[in-house]
Amino acid sequence: MDRDSQTTHYHLYRRPKTPVWLALSWRALLAFGLIGIALAVHWLDRDGLRQSSGEPVTFADILYFTMITVTTVGYGDIVPVTQQARMFDTFVVTPIRLFVWLIFLGTAYDFLLKRVWERWRMSMIQQRLQGHVVIAGFGNSGSEAANELIRRGADPDTIVVIDDNPAALRNAEALGVAVMEGNATRNAALDAVRIATASALIVAAGRDDTSILIVLTARGLAPELPISVVIRSTDNEAIALQAGANTVINPASFAGLLLAVSTHGAHLADYMADLAATDGRVALRERAITPDEIGKPLSAITTGLGHRIYRGSAIFGFWEAAAGRLEAGDVIVEVVPTRERDDRAHA
Repeated sequence: MDRDSQTTHYHLYRRPKTPVWLALSWRALLAFGLIGIALAVHWLDRDGLRQSSGEPVTFADILYFTMITVTTVGYGDIVPVTQQARMFDTFVVTPIRLFVWLIFLGTAYDFLLKRVWERWRMSMIQQRLQGHVVIAGFGNSGSEAANELIRRGADPDTIVVIDDNPAALRNAEALGVAVMEGNATRNAALDAVRIATASALIVAAGRDDTSILIVLTARGLAPELPISVVIRSTDNEAIALQAGANTVINPASFAGLLLAVSTHGAHLADYMADLAATDGRVALRERAITPDEIGKPLSAITTGLGHRIYRGSAIFGFWEAAAGRLEAGDVIVEVVPTRERDDRAHA
């Protein structure tokens, strides 16, 4: 058994939609506002109140009477004696008392019971995670990946970030995604985010050796999981593929590619950047072919411009003879207008 699983318990958590200080402030203002209304009317109508001692009613007495009446039913040492004062206590102070108690009870629920409930709920979500995207490492590349997924229509609830840096997790929480503090190189940590039922893993640990170890660990737990990894050294790209990564991204190589392409035509680099950008006019999309497309050439698809066919382990370009007839099980890569992509994402 993995030693880490015996010594560490991993829990998902998610940032509340309303900051704690804001929720508490609103409730405190509402409670003081209601008490202030009662205090003001009691003071203006102080002639309708009498003390059992017979002494004149002062502002301190009004403040005392208001607080006691709003929070309890009063002690009887100060009582309303006029019809107007009694009607005000009946139809205004009594509802205010109920509202104030509801505010107190709601606050107790939110800051005590709700935390227990939320932890239990996240525990249930954690146990039932399926079809989610796991991002291991939330530095520059990991945060950009999460933002890009959200910009492309992914629900933040379907994204789980794992990192051992609390500061990085606070940044991830701000996006509304689920986060978990832990070492993604450990079996127990990846098991805790249900890596075996995830739809994809993005590895951006910041160090090539750590990223490759995460890939190796994840591949052992989820043999069929699509894994994309950021590798900064060209020498380590082959090692990452051997470790089990499906896609290896080298930021420096990609930037160099754009720079080199730009020397052969300014529009070439512009088009490649357009394909990669969220707000570009076109986008790349990968999908399985539909039953009605079987037997047709790649050039006949109507959803976009077909570029490549993935047939098992074979890859065919649009210019090759195999592209003349699509077969069941083919996966194609096509270029689609951004509006078409967005329409399908919201369909």
